[in-house]
Amino acid sequence: MSDCSHDCSSCGVDCAQRTSPSSLLEAVNAKSHVGKVIAVVSGKGGVGKSMVTSLLAVCANKAGKKVGVLDADITGPSIPTAFGVHDHAYGSEDGMPALVTRDGIKLMSINLLLENETDPVVWRGPIVASAVKQFWTDVVWGDIDYMFVDMPPGTGDVPLTVFQSLPVSGVVVVTTPQDLVGMIVEKAVNMAGMMNVPVLGIVENMAWYECPCCGQKLNVFGQSHVEQTGLKYGVGNTVSLPMDPTVAAACDSGQVEDADVSRLWDFAQKL
Repeated sequence: MSDCSHDCSSCGVDCAQRTSPSSLLEAVNAKSHVGKVIAVVSGKGGVGKSMVTSLLAVCANKAGKKVGVLDADITGPSIPTAFGVHDHAYGSEDGMPALVTRDGIKLMSINLLLENETDPVVWRGPIVASAVKQFWTDVVWGDIDYMFVDMPPGTGDVPLTVFQSLPVSGVVVVTTPQDLVGMIVEKAVNMAGMMNVPVLGIVENMAWYECPCCGQKLNVFGQSHVEQTGLKYGVGNTVSLPMDPTVAAACDSGQVEDADVSRLWDFAQKL
């Protein structure tokens, strides 16, 4: 047609020049084979998303799976610290080999590329999104059964890039009991729905604190809502995790692979 704009997405005419929308998926590094990609998301920060990502990776690794963790939280990376990995990544002819933890989990994070771990990453959104994409295309992951992507909070550039560029099998949503957080979680769930990515499970973190003296469970942030939230979105795989100082200490000291993952075990096996 003489007045064709060549934008088939906004045109309803069935003509010979019509083209199908092209996929935005990026090819993984040629020396890599990745099975299931699971994005761990949250509507806001401070809910323990990176800790949950680390614990899920540990669960999968203990179950005998080959596991990788892609740290997509470029401006707030914490995955290397949780696993006690402080070496610098390096380049090779095939790409950039992922670093490996004590128990064999493969990692890539911007913190492994900075001269100093405390250097801030002051980049605009498109550059941050491009870096995440390169962690998929340029990093040599080898054979991976499960890759967990630790996402930054919210629904901005990086989540959109991950959903469009990586073959995400599903998401795990991390929340806490507060009503305000629950409202924000709905945004993350709705974004996954818009991108046609299923929600594989919901983790309610910091659901209670058990008094070390009397054993009483204290609902510091209010009553649990995880089962109701799961029912609302048709997600049957849910779990509540307590505020556990021993797990927090394991993450802070780089020993998350030694943390007790028993409360998360059944949940992780259903992903």
